[in-house]
Amino acid sequence: MAVKIRLARGGAKKKPFYQVVVADERCPRDGRFIENLGQYDPKQDPPMVNLREDKTLEWLKQGAQPTETVRQILRKQGIWAKFKQPEGA
Repeated sequence: MAVKIRLARGGAKKKPFYQVVVADERCPRDGRFIENLGQYDPKQDPPMVNLREDKTLEWLKQGAQPTETVRQILRKQGIWAKFKQPEGA
């Protein structure tokens, strides 16, 4: 089972709001997910990002692959750098 960290869309038409979720890649975008890691609202200025860093790092270490958009969000939050740096550093 390949696991992805991706966005699930919510909100009304023209007012998107996203949940950052861990889901099986075979499930549809807004379908069943394993765990909710946080929220992302691109309509705010600056965009609102609220992630549970400990759970996100845990899933990345277990091999979950983020989508390109989620990877950019993780880079801006500094979570991707924490994941990529060696344990001893």
